[in-house]
Amino acid sequence: MTKLSVNINKIATLRNSRGGTIPNVLQTAIDIEHFGADGITVHPRPDERHIRYIDVRELKKNIVTEFNIEGNPDHPPFVDLVLEVKPDQVTLVPDTLGQLTSDHGWDTIVNCDSLKKIISLFKKSGIRVSLFVDPDSAMVEGAAAVGADRVELYTEDYARKYAAGLREESIASYVEAAHKAQKLGLGLNAGHDLDLNNLHFFKKNIPWLDEVSIGHALIADALYLGLEKTIQQYQEHLSL
Repeated sequence: MTKLSVNINKIATLRNSRGGTIPNVLQTAIDIEHFGADGITVHPRPDERHIRYIDVRELKKNIVTEFNIEGNPDHPPFVDLVLEVKPDQVTLVPDTLGQLTSDHGWDTIVNCDSLKKIISLFKKSGIRVSLFVDPDSAMVEGAAAVGADRVELYTEDYARKYAAGLREESIASYVEAAHKAQKLGLGLNAGHDLDLNNLHFFKKNIPWLDEVSIGHALIADALYLGLEKTIQQYQEHLSL
């Protein structure tokens, strides 16, 4: 069964745009769990423009499903936060300072030495490590070589081609990379621009997918459908 982890960054963005505590990030996360999600994802950035470090600490104390923290290990405070909080999973993403959103995966070959060190550090603390990668078999092989437990396939290219009607072209490189991960014994996650239009086709072609992390589209859908119904619909698309 593929798990649905809901990224709540957009909830924090809305709160921060006005100040105060509305919407309440922690209560929303608890409600998301209650509505049927399998996990909560956050991506605290150095400028804390959405999720704040204090949010991460409070979430860890209160949520009961899987907790996934995303971020760039080149930022020392992020590393310290992960080691302090000890989430179920840390997803390492090669974001630059001030980057609007994640837009590329790791070059696991060029960055092999630094990735080996940080992955070893997290795994010693009992944290599962996933690397955000493009759908490239060489990058998947590199992820296995540096000791990652999983890879998360960056799915923006898939979503763009799928929306253009290029279904078979959109999925081909992802299926190849997914098979490579499976062969190497790596767990498989996916995320970025997955939505109610393209999620089922992705899962249908890669049925052994462990987890998807979805935030922006899911929160946008909730504006029309309501949060509970939206989570139920995403779960339905994963189970079809």
